[in-house]
Amino acid sequence: MRTWEFEQRPVIVSTGTVGGPFEANGRLADDFDTLHDDLWLNEATYEKAHKVLFEEASLRALEKAGITKEQVDFFIGGDLINQITPTSFTAKTIGAGYFGLFGACSTSMEGLALSAFIINNGGAACIVTGSASHNAAVEKQFRYPTEYGAQKPPTSQWTVTGAGASVVMAQGEGPVVTSATIGKVVDMGLTDPMNMGGAMAPAAVDTIETHFRDRKIDASHYDLIATGDLGHIGREVAFDLLKKHGTDIPEEKFQDCGLLIYREDQPVLAGASGAGCSAVVTYGHLLNRMKKGELRRILIVATGALLSPLTFQQGETIPCIAHAVSIEYGGGNL
Repeated sequence: MRTWEFEQRPVIVSTGTVGGPFEANGRLADDFDTLHDDLWLNEATYEKAHKVLFEEASLRALEKAGITKEQVDFFIGGDLINQITPTSFTAKTIGAGYFGLFGACSTSMEGLALSAFIINNGGAACIVTGSASHNAAVEKQFRYPTEYGAQKPPTSQWTVTGAGASVVMAQGEGPVVTSATIGKVVDMGLTDPMNMGGAMAPAAVDTIETHFRDRKIDASHYDLIATGDLGHIGREVAFDLLKKHGTDIPEEKFQDCGLLIYREDQPVLAGASGAGCSAVVTYGHLLNRMKKGELRRILIVATGALLSPLTFQQGETIPCIAHAVSIEYGGGNL
């Protein structure tokens, strides 16, 4: 049993989303709180800009909630680079108890799941959680510096420059977290770091099927099921695997955050990726749709490839994971 159900229904009382110039030209630009017109964010390095993204998203979420930093019990978050130091510097700014996570691009829902679990069991009253990525910083670490101009294959994906954070509380008004299914590592022996979607798809399928089995439900329970960043190739692989296993999800209901964020004419090849991808799409676009009454129940399945530059260089395969969180809107715990 890998699924937690939250009887106390922890509430997402507010969110903060920040993006860069490429996201400002994307499909979901209107769903961001802040959009920057350059990748540097007035900082000396891309890594420092990465930190600013996460700080801005977290502080914006607190501002919208009317909460001070002193009222936060824990900060839970992560990113992709340099021992998650952008997150650690953000934690210093928040000044609360700190859990640093590395779930790669699955970190957003890993953090939300842990936040809801802690609050549901009386371990805290107010938690800030989220994740972030920066295209230039992440591409430099995991692939090549963007200045190098290396040609990418059509299976590769574009790292989102963005950060999404939420304030989760025991009481308040907003969407509620109803359950979470914790993923397990799935490694199908793939070794190509330029095909993350294909590598992560089996992990997403495993978590979705586990979620349905543990909760004794099927896809009809949700208005939307969104994976984190499988992109075009990974989504097709996942959809085919689900059908092969007899798990019926209508194609229009099965979406991917990495395909929602950018326009079709933006040069992102197979789609978007990054720890900020599912964070900004969920905490911005999808929760906005819930608040408008367009969606009532959603399942977010954030996907992550748990490799490093070193493991790739040493010829290791790519272990992958997916964490699922169900969110329902219809009033919180007032």
